[in-house]
Amino acid sequence: MREVNSDPKGRRFRRMALITLGAVFFLFLVGSIVRTTGSGMGCPDWPKCFGEYIPPTDISQLPSDYKTKFAVQGKEIADFSAFKTWTEFINRLVGATIGILIFITLIFSTSYLKKDKVVFFFTLLAFFLIGFNAWLGSVVVANNLKPVIISGHMIGAIGVVLSLIYALYRSYKPNWKAEELKGYKKLNSFLLVAGVLSAIQISLGIEVRELVDVVAENMGTENRNMWIEELGVPFYIHRSFSILLLIVNVLLIRGLFKNTNDQRILVVAKAIGVLLFLEIATGVALTYLGMPKFAQPLHLLMAVMILSAQFYMKLLFNFSQQKVSQVSNRVAETV
Repeated sequence: MREVNSDPKGRRFRRMALITLGAVFFLFLVGSIVRTTGSGMGCPDWPKCFGEYIPPTDISQLPSDYKTKFAVQGKEIADFSAFKTWTEFINRLVGATIGILIFITLIFSTSYLKKDKVVFFFTLLAFFLIGFNAWLGSVVVANNLKPVIISGHMIGAIGVVLSLIYALYRSYKPNWKAEELKGYKKLNSFLLVAGVLSAIQISLGIEVRELVDVVAENMGTENRNMWIEELGVPFYIHRSFSILLLIVNVLLIRGLFKNTNDQRILVVAKAIGVLLFLEIATGVALTYLGMPKFAQPLHLLMAVMILSAQFYMKLLFNFSQQKVSQVSNRVAETV
């Protein structure tokens, strides 16, 4: 597919939507770092942090009774840590920045109200999901990092990503030319299976992540190398499931390079291949290197990016098939 000249307002929307999408992916990374470092309660209140808009950098800036003053659900908070406080505060700043970016993107999307309302409505959906996620962030703090609420927070962010991807796809469609995708039905089946497997794998990963939180609380962060042994069956299912995911995606990518010259599809296929390699590499590091902190955020980010790439590829598949079918129908009508 090749993009031809488009209107300035369309380019402006797409540029802003891409920046916002990149920022949301960055938020996945930052949010995972917060969780990995145990910084989720670095700011025990919301939207302020220790009652201030700019958090303290030293314990001397807090009242002597800060543990009880900022108690959560009647429980005293942990000892003050400048690192954890500022890690959580930066996470909130990134989230607030994304809120501004999506609002600007939404304003730019109004240029599509006449030519393709779907672009506007999916951008609006992303805007509402970010607002919902911001509220859910306050619920996470108020409930002292309850794992199921944190998982819901992440699922909401995935919804933002998919909504923005669909809005971008719709905005690009009028500027594309399609090339034939041979063996569409077979490749489409592989892609659907790969997408479903990715969604299941992320769900299993969420369950494992919740177990990790419990194990970390019981065993302490100094025993990270022993956590894997305590995760039980869900972890082994998650690990084994990755083999099936790898096989299906490899077959899909191999089939694509044999059956199409569509560069957009092939670029996405290459991206999925790279992301799969990184996902497996970080998974191996988590399993055999004592769950190093650096690997956890990357592992989550790669999983979300793989699912996002598969979703985008599905949209490209549909576009290619529709365009080719339209051309075939026009040829048939002229005969």
